[in-house]
Amino acid sequence: MKPIATSRRAVLAAPALLLPWAARAQERLSVRLDFAPWGVHAALHLAEQRGWFRDAGLSVDTQDGRGSGNTLQLVNAGQVDVGQIQLGLLPAARQNGAKVTSFAGFNRRTDLAVMVERDGPIHKVQDCRGKTLVCFAASPWAPLIDSWLTAGGLDRTSVNVLFVDPAALWTTYTMGRADGLMSTTPSALPFANKSRPSRPVNAEDAGIAFPSYGLIATEATIAAKQPMLRKLVEIQQRAWGAIKADMEVGVAAMLQARPDAKLDRGVTLEQIRLTIEFFDTPATRGKPLGWQAESDWQTALHGLEAAGVIRAGWKTTDYYSNALVPA
Repeated sequence: MKPIATSRRAVLAAPALLLPWAARAQERLSVRLDFAPWGVHAALHLAEQRGWFRDAGLSVDTQDGRGSGNTLQLVNAGQVDVGQIQLGLLPAARQNGAKVTSFAGFNRRTDLAVMVERDGPIHKVQDCRGKTLVCFAASPWAPLIDSWLTAGGLDRTSVNVLFVDPAALWTTYTMGRADGLMSTTPSALPFANKSRPSRPVNAEDAGIAFPSYGLIATEATIAAKQPMLRKLVEIQQRAWGAIKADMEVGVAAMLQARPDAKLDRGVTLEQIRLTIEFFDTPATRGKPLGWQAESDWQTALHGLEAAGVIRAGWKTTDYYSNALVPA
Protein backbone atom coordinates (compact mmCIF):
# COMPACT_ATOMS: atom_id res chain seq x y z
CA MET A 1 0.00 0.00 0.00
CA LYS A 2 1.43 3.36 -0.97
CA PRO A 3 1.56 6.09 1.69
CA ILE A 4 -0.47 9.19 0.98
CA ALA A 5 1.84 12.19 0.65
CA THR A 6 0.90 14.90 3.13
CA SER A 7 2.83 18.07 3.86
CA ARG A 8 3.77 18.99 7.45
CA ARG A 9 1.89 22.24 7.01
CA ALA A 10 -1.29 20.38 6.01
CA VAL A 11 -0.98 18.00 8.96
CA LEU A 12 -0.59 20.87 11.38
CA ALA A 13 -3.46 22.81 9.83
CA ALA A 14 -5.96 19.96 9.71
CA PRO A 15 -6.83 19.81 13.45
CA ALA A 16 -7.42 23.55 13.53
CA LEU A 17 -9.81 23.24 10.62
CA LEU A 18 -11.68 20.35 12.20
CA LEU A 19 -11.99 21.66 15.74
CA PRO A 20 -15.05 23.91 15.08
CA TRP A 21 -16.82 20.89 13.59
CA ALA A 22 -15.84 18.43 16.29
CA ALA A 23 -16.85 20.78 19.09
CA ARG A 24 -20.51 20.44 18.12
CA ALA A 25 -22.82 17.53 18.85
CA GLN A 26 -22.91 15.10 15.94
CA GLU A 27 -25.55 15.92 13.34
CA ARG A 28 -27.31 13.00 11.68
CA LEU A 29 -27.40 12.65 7.91
CA SER A 30 -28.83 9.68 5.99
CA VAL A 31 -27.28 8.86 2.60
CA ARG A 32 -29.02 6.32 0.37
CA LEU A 33 -26.83 4.77 -2.33
CA ASP A 34 -27.82 3.61 -5.79
CA PHE A 35 -27.29 -0.09 -5.31
CA ALA A 36 -25.57 -2.81 -3.31
CA PRO A 37 -21.90 -2.11 -2.47
CA TRP A 38 -19.57 -1.41 -5.39
CA GLY A 39 -16.57 0.79 -6.13
CA VAL A 40 -18.33 4.15 -6.50
CA HIS A 41 -19.17 3.95 -2.78
CA ALA A 42 -15.52 3.73 -1.71
CA ALA A 43 -15.13 7.38 -0.69
CA LEU A 44 -18.05 7.23 1.73
CA HIS A 45 -16.65 4.12 3.41
CA LEU A 46 -13.11 5.49 3.56
CA ALA A 47 -14.36 8.70 5.19
CA GLU A 48 -16.25 6.69 7.79
CA GLN A 49 -13.31 4.37 8.44
CA ARG A 50 -10.88 7.23 8.99
CA GLY A 51 -13.23 9.14 11.25
CA TRP A 52 -13.54 12.15 8.94
CA PHE A 53 -17.32 12.32 9.35
CA ARG A 54 -17.02 12.11 13.12
CA ASP A 55 -14.34 14.82 13.15
CA ALA A 56 -16.67 17.01 11.09
CA GLY A 57 -19.51 16.57 13.58
CA LEU A 58 -21.49 14.29 11.29
CA SER A 59 -23.11 10.93 11.93
CA VAL A 60 -23.71 9.48 8.45
CA ASP A 61 -26.09 6.56 7.97
CA THR A 62 -25.07 4.97 4.65
CA GLN A 63 -27.77 2.73 3.14
CA ASP A 64 -27.74 0.30 0.22
CA GLY A 65 -30.11 1.11 -2.65
CA ARG A 66 -32.22 -0.69 -5.21
CA GLY A 67 -31.47 1.46 -8.23
CA SER A 68 -30.94 5.18 -8.77
CA GLY A 69 -34.61 5.71 -9.62
CA ASN A 70 -35.77 4.12 -6.40
CA THR A 71 -33.31 6.17 -4.35
CA LEU A 72 -34.49 9.36 -6.05
CA GLN A 73 -38.07 8.58 -5.05
CA LEU A 74 -37.08 8.01 -1.42
CA VAL A 75 -35.16 11.28 -1.27
CA ASN A 76 -38.06 13.17 -2.83
CA ALA A 77 -40.45 11.60 -0.30
CA GLY A 78 -38.28 12.79 2.58
CA GLN A 79 -37.43 9.27 3.75
CA VAL A 80 -33.68 9.94 3.43
CA ASP A 81 -31.70 13.16 3.36
CA VAL A 82 -29.29 12.53 0.49
CA GLY A 83 -29.10 10.20 -2.49
CA GLN A 84 -25.99 9.18 -4.40
CA ILE A 85 -27.39 8.40 -7.83
CA GLN A 86 -27.11 8.85 -11.58
CA LEU A 87 -27.89 12.56 -11.92
CA GLY A 88 -29.32 12.25 -15.40
CA LEU A 89 -32.55 10.99 -13.86
CA LEU A 90 -33.29 14.40 -12.31
CA PRO A 91 -34.86 16.17 -15.35
CA ALA A 92 -37.65 13.63 -15.87
CA ALA A 93 -38.28 13.44 -12.13
CA ARG A 94 -38.59 17.20 -11.76
CA GLN A 95 -40.91 17.37 -14.75
CA ASN A 96 -43.12 14.91 -12.89
CA GLY A 97 -43.19 17.08 -9.79
CA ALA A 98 -40.11 16.03 -7.81
CA LYS A 99 -38.36 18.75 -5.79
CA VAL A 100 -34.85 17.34 -5.88
CA THR A 101 -31.64 18.83 -7.20
CA SER A 102 -27.98 17.91 -7.47
CA PHE A 103 -25.53 19.66 -5.16
CA ALA A 104 -22.40 17.76 -6.28
CA GLY A 105 -21.44 15.70 -9.33
CA PHE A 106 -18.52 13.27 -9.14
CA ASN A 107 -18.73 11.06 -12.23
CA ARG A 108 -19.47 13.80 -14.71
CA ARG A 109 -18.88 11.81 -17.90
CA THR A 110 -21.58 9.48 -19.27
CA ASP A 111 -20.80 5.94 -18.08
CA LEU A 112 -23.92 4.15 -19.31
CA ALA A 113 -23.06 1.20 -21.54
CA VAL A 114 -24.24 -2.20 -22.69
CA MET A 115 -21.89 -5.01 -21.63
CA VAL A 116 -21.52 -7.62 -24.37
CA GLU A 117 -19.30 -10.65 -24.92
CA ARG A 118 -15.73 -9.55 -25.54
CA ASP A 119 -15.33 -11.73 -28.63
CA GLY A 120 -18.98 -11.58 -29.71
CA PRO A 121 -20.60 -9.89 -32.74
CA ILE A 122 -22.02 -6.80 -30.98
CA HIS A 123 -19.92 -3.65 -31.45
CA LYS A 124 -22.54 -0.94 -31.86
CA VAL A 125 -26.28 -0.36 -31.44
CA GLN A 126 -27.12 -1.73 -34.88
CA ASP A 127 -25.63 -5.10 -33.98
CA CYS A 128 -28.28 -5.67 -31.30
CA ARG A 129 -30.99 -6.58 -33.80
CA GLY A 130 -32.62 -9.83 -32.70
CA LYS A 131 -30.70 -9.84 -29.41
CA THR A 132 -31.91 -9.80 -25.80
CA LEU A 133 -30.76 -7.03 -23.47
CA VAL A 134 -31.36 -7.16 -19.73
CA CYS A 135 -32.14 -4.15 -17.54
CA PHE A 136 -34.19 -3.28 -14.44
CA ALA A 137 -37.06 -0.82 -14.18
CA ALA A 138 -35.38 1.70 -11.84
CA SER A 139 -32.17 1.72 -13.86
CA PRO A 140 -30.84 5.04 -15.20
CA TRP A 141 -30.97 3.32 -18.57
CA ALA A 142 -34.78 3.05 -18.47
CA PRO A 143 -35.73 6.49 -19.91
CA LEU A 144 -33.04 6.28 -22.61
CA ILE A 145 -33.52 2.80 -24.05
CA ASP A 146 -35.74 3.90 -26.92
CA SER A 147 -33.49 6.82 -27.82
CA TRP A 148 -30.44 4.55 -27.84
CA LEU A 149 -32.18 1.94 -30.00
CA THR A 150 -33.38 4.63 -32.42
CA ALA A 151 -29.80 5.81 -32.89
CA GLY A 152 -29.13 2.38 -34.41
CA GLY A 153 -32.32 2.20 -36.45
CA LEU A 154 -33.89 -0.25 -34.00
CA ASP A 155 -36.85 -0.36 -31.64
CA ARG A 156 -38.35 -2.76 -29.11
CA THR A 157 -39.85 -4.92 -31.84
CA SER A 158 -36.38 -5.69 -33.19
CA VAL A 159 -34.64 -5.97 -29.81
CA ASN A 160 -35.95 -7.85 -26.78
CA VAL A 161 -35.48 -5.68 -23.68
CA LEU A 162 -35.89 -7.93 -20.65
CA PHE A 163 -36.67 -6.26 -17.33
CA VAL A 164 -35.72 -8.18 -14.18
CA ASP A 165 -35.41 -7.54 -10.47
CA PRO A 166 -32.12 -5.79 -9.64
CA ALA A 167 -30.98 -8.85 -7.69
CA ALA A 168 -31.27 -10.97 -10.85
CA LEU A 169 -29.59 -8.50 -13.21
CA TRP A 170 -26.04 -9.83 -13.06
CA THR A 171 -26.81 -13.54 -13.20
CA THR A 172 -29.24 -13.13 -16.09
CA TYR A 173 -26.34 -11.85 -18.18
CA THR A 174 -23.44 -13.88 -16.82
CA MET A 175 -25.41 -17.13 -17.14
CA GLY A 176 -26.00 -16.36 -20.83
CA ARG A 177 -29.73 -15.68 -20.69
CA ALA A 178 -29.19 -12.25 -22.28
CA ASP A 179 -26.82 -11.00 -24.98
CA GLY A 180 -26.20 -7.65 -23.31
CA LEU A 181 -26.39 -6.08 -19.85
CA MET A 182 -27.55 -2.46 -19.67
CA SER A 183 -25.72 -0.83 -16.79
CA THR A 184 -22.68 1.38 -16.19
CA THR A 185 -19.18 0.43 -17.26
CA PRO A 186 -17.52 0.93 -13.84
CA SER A 187 -20.09 -1.15 -11.96
CA ALA A 188 -20.82 -3.94 -14.41
CA LEU A 189 -17.72 -4.61 -16.51
CA PRO A 190 -15.38 -5.82 -13.72
CA PHE A 191 -18.08 -8.09 -12.32
CA ALA A 192 -19.09 -9.52 -15.71
CA ASN A 193 -15.47 -10.22 -16.65
CA LYS A 194 -15.15 -12.79 -13.86
CA SER A 195 -17.47 -15.27 -15.54
CA ARG A 196 -18.22 -13.84 -18.99
CA PRO A 197 -15.38 -11.74 -20.46
CA SER A 198 -17.04 -8.59 -21.77
CA ARG A 199 -16.53 -5.13 -23.22
CA PRO A 200 -18.76 -2.04 -23.17
CA VAL A 201 -20.79 -0.58 -26.01
CA ASN A 202 -20.81 3.00 -24.75
CA ALA A 203 -24.01 5.03 -24.76
CA GLU A 204 -22.02 8.21 -25.45
CA ASP A 205 -20.93 6.71 -28.79
CA ALA A 206 -24.60 6.82 -29.84
CA GLY A 207 -24.94 10.46 -28.80
CA ILE A 208 -26.30 9.87 -25.30
CA ALA A 209 -25.21 12.51 -22.76
CA PHE A 210 -26.21 11.63 -19.22
CA PRO A 211 -24.59 13.05 -16.07
CA SER A 212 -23.45 10.18 -13.92
CA TYR A 213 -22.99 9.80 -10.16
CA GLY A 214 -23.43 12.64 -7.71
CA LEU A 215 -25.38 13.76 -4.66
CA ILE A 216 -29.00 14.90 -4.57
CA ALA A 217 -31.35 16.28 -1.94
CA THR A 218 -34.68 18.05 -1.89
CA GLU A 219 -34.73 21.82 -2.11
CA ALA A 220 -36.05 21.87 1.46
CA THR A 221 -33.19 19.72 2.76
CA ILE A 222 -30.60 21.83 0.97
CA ALA A 223 -32.07 24.99 2.51
CA ALA A 224 -32.21 23.49 6.00
CA LYS A 225 -28.91 21.57 6.06
CA GLN A 226 -26.50 23.57 3.92
CA PRO A 227 -23.55 23.41 6.37
CA MET A 228 -23.92 19.63 6.77
CA LEU A 229 -24.16 19.04 3.03
CA ARG A 230 -21.15 21.22 2.34
CA LYS A 231 -19.15 19.16 4.86
CA LEU A 232 -20.32 15.98 3.13
CA VAL A 233 -19.06 17.23 -0.24
CA GLU A 234 -15.77 18.44 1.21
CA ILE A 235 -15.13 15.10 2.88
CA GLN A 236 -15.97 13.27 -0.35
CA GLN A 237 -13.42 15.43 -2.16
CA ARG A 238 -10.83 14.53 0.47
CA ALA A 239 -11.66 10.82 0.34
CA TRP A 240 -11.54 10.59 -3.44
CA GLY A 241 -8.24 12.47 -3.39
CA ALA A 242 -6.81 9.83 -1.08
CA ILE A 243 -8.19 7.02 -3.26
CA LYS A 244 -6.78 8.53 -6.45
CA ALA A 245 -3.38 8.60 -4.76
CA ASP A 246 -3.70 4.94 -3.70
CA MET A 247 -6.74 2.98 -4.85
CA GLU A 248 -5.93 0.15 -2.43
CA VAL A 249 -7.10 2.32 0.49
CA GLY A 250 -10.53 2.49 -1.12
CA VAL A 251 -10.62 -1.28 -1.59
CA ALA A 252 -9.60 -1.88 2.01
CA ALA A 253 -12.28 0.50 3.28
CA MET A 254 -14.95 -1.26 1.23
CA LEU A 255 -13.95 -4.72 2.42
CA GLN A 256 -13.81 -3.61 6.03
CA ALA A 257 -17.12 -1.73 5.92
CA ARG A 258 -19.08 -4.48 4.18
CA PRO A 259 -17.80 -7.96 5.11
CA ASP A 260 -21.38 -9.20 4.71
CA ALA A 261 -21.29 -8.38 0.99
CA LYS A 262 -18.34 -10.74 0.37
CA LEU A 263 -16.81 -8.29 -2.10
CA ASP A 264 -14.14 -9.51 -4.50
CA ARG A 265 -10.94 -7.49 -4.01
CA GLY A 266 -9.97 -7.51 -7.70
CA VAL A 267 -13.45 -6.57 -8.90
CA THR A 268 -13.71 -3.76 -6.37
CA LEU A 269 -10.30 -2.37 -7.33
CA GLU A 270 -11.24 -2.34 -11.02
CA GLN A 271 -14.59 -0.70 -10.25
CA ILE A 272 -12.79 2.07 -8.39
CA ARG A 273 -10.28 2.52 -11.22
CA LEU A 274 -13.03 2.80 -13.83
CA THR A 275 -15.08 5.11 -11.62
CA ILE A 276 -12.16 7.55 -11.52
CA GLU A 277 -11.86 7.35 -15.33
CA PHE A 278 -15.35 8.84 -15.58
CA PHE A 279 -14.77 11.77 -13.22
CA ASP A 280 -14.18 14.41 -15.88
CA THR A 281 -15.59 15.82 -19.06
CA PRO A 282 -13.61 18.39 -21.07
CA ALA A 283 -15.72 21.10 -19.42
CA THR A 284 -14.92 19.99 -15.84
CA ARG A 285 -11.23 19.22 -16.22
CA GLY A 286 -9.25 21.19 -13.65
CA LYS A 287 -12.34 22.05 -11.61
CA PRO A 288 -12.93 20.81 -8.03
CA LEU A 289 -14.45 17.37 -7.74
CA GLY A 290 -18.19 17.85 -7.39
CA TRP A 291 -18.35 20.96 -9.58
CA GLN A 292 -20.81 20.64 -12.47
CA ALA A 293 -20.54 22.37 -15.83
CA GLU A 294 -23.38 24.38 -17.35
CA SER A 295 -22.42 23.18 -20.83
CA ASP A 296 -22.57 19.50 -19.80
CA TRP A 297 -26.08 19.96 -18.41
CA GLN A 298 -27.17 21.82 -21.53
CA THR A 299 -25.95 18.98 -23.74
CA ALA A 300 -27.70 16.39 -21.59
CA LEU A 301 -30.97 18.33 -21.46
CA HIS A 302 -31.02 18.93 -25.20
CA GLY A 303 -30.57 15.19 -25.68
CA LEU A 304 -33.34 14.32 -23.21
CA GLU A 305 -35.65 16.80 -24.91
CA ALA A 306 -34.89 15.34 -28.35
CA ALA A 307 -35.60 11.86 -26.96
CA GLY A 308 -38.98 13.01 -25.62
CA VAL A 309 -37.96 12.40 -22.01
CA ILE A 310 -38.54 16.06 -21.04
CA ARG A 311 -40.44 18.93 -22.58
CA ALA A 312 -38.97 22.18 -23.89
CA GLY A 313 -38.76 25.17 -21.57
CA TRP A 314 -36.25 23.79 -19.06
CA LYS A 315 -33.57 25.76 -17.19
CA THR A 316 -30.29 24.13 -16.22
CA THR A 317 -30.40 25.83 -12.83
CA ASP A 318 -33.43 23.70 -11.93
CA TYR A 319 -31.20 20.61 -11.84
CA TYR A 320 -27.91 21.50 -10.21
CA SER A 321 -26.02 23.95 -8.04
CA ASN A 322 -22.32 24.40 -7.29
CA ALA A 323 -23.01 26.51 -4.19
CA LEU A 324 -22.08 23.68 -1.79
CA VAL A 325 -18.92 22.57 -3.64
CA PRO A 326 -15.78 23.85 -1.85
CA ALA A 327 -13.26 25.39 -4.23
